[in-house]
Amino acid sequence: MEKPLILVTNDDGINAPGIRELIDIMNEIGEVYVVAPDKPQSGMGHAVTIHSTIRAEKMYIENDSRREWACSGTPVDCVKLAIDQLLPRKPDICVSGINHGSNSSINVIYSGTMSAAIEGGIEGIPSVGFSLCDFSYNANFKSARKHIKSICENILKYGLPEGVVLNVNIPKAEEKDIQGIKICRQANAHWDEEFDRRIDPKGKTYYWMTGNWCNSDKGDDTDEWALENNFISIVPVQFDLTAYHFMEKIKQWNFEIK
Repeated sequence: MEKPLILVTNDDGINAPGIRELIDIMNEIGEVYVVAPDKPQSGMGHAVTIHSTIRAEKMYIENDSRREWACSGTPVDCVKLAIDQLLPRKPDICVSGINHGSNSSINVIYSGTMSAAIEGGIEGIPSVGFSLCDFSYNANFKSARKHIKSICENILKYGLPEGVVLNVNIPKAEEKDIQGIKICRQANAHWDEEFDRRIDPKGKTYYWMTGNWCNSDKGDDTDEWALENNFISIVPVQFDLTAYHFMEKIKQWNFEIK
C-alpha cells in the first residue's frame, strides 16, 4: 500500500528540537514533507503574509534528499504554500509541532502551532497540533513519542469530522510518569495581562507585556486538569466560530432604524 503523505510544520522554526523530534516520529509512519518557518513565529495566531513576498528555501544536508523547505512566512503561510506549490499531492495528514510550551485552554487562539493545524483542517486535511508543557530548548520531547505516533495512526485510520482539528498537549513529565490520554474540553482560563511601561535610552516610551495565568475552571474534564495530573490532553476544536446557542436570542433584537 502507498505510504501516507504527511505534512509537518510548526511555529518555533524548522530547526527547533520539537519539530525535529516530530519529523523523526512521522518518518516511521509515512512519506514526510516539511514546510516550516525559517525563524520562530510563536504567537502569530492565524496571521498570513499579504504585504511582502514569501520565500521557501529547499533544505539539504550531505548524502541526503530531505524534502524540507524553510519558509519566510507565518505557520499558516507554510501550510498554504505547501499545499498549493510544494507537495506532489494533497497530504493525508497535517501535523504541527511539537511546540515548545503549552497550547491548552485559551492559548489555542494565539498559537501559531495550532493555527497551522487549523489551516490544514480548513483545507480539508485531517490535522493535529502537538505541544509540550515545557518552554526549554532542551525539553524532553521523547517522553510522549509512542503516544504521538499512536494519535497520528488513529487519525489516519479513523479520520476526523469536517471542520474538526485535534489540539494535543503533553505534560512536562518523564515517560514512566505519563498516566495516559484524556479526551477533554478546553478549560475556561485566561491570561491577566499587564504592560510594563519603560523608557529607552533615546527617551522614547515602549511597553513590555507581562501576565499571570488565571484558571478558575475547577472541572476534572478539562485540558488543564489533565495536564496537572500528568495526562496527555486531547481537545477536539473547530474553526466554525458561530455561537449557535445565541442565534435565536439575537433575532429578537430590534434592528429597526428610526
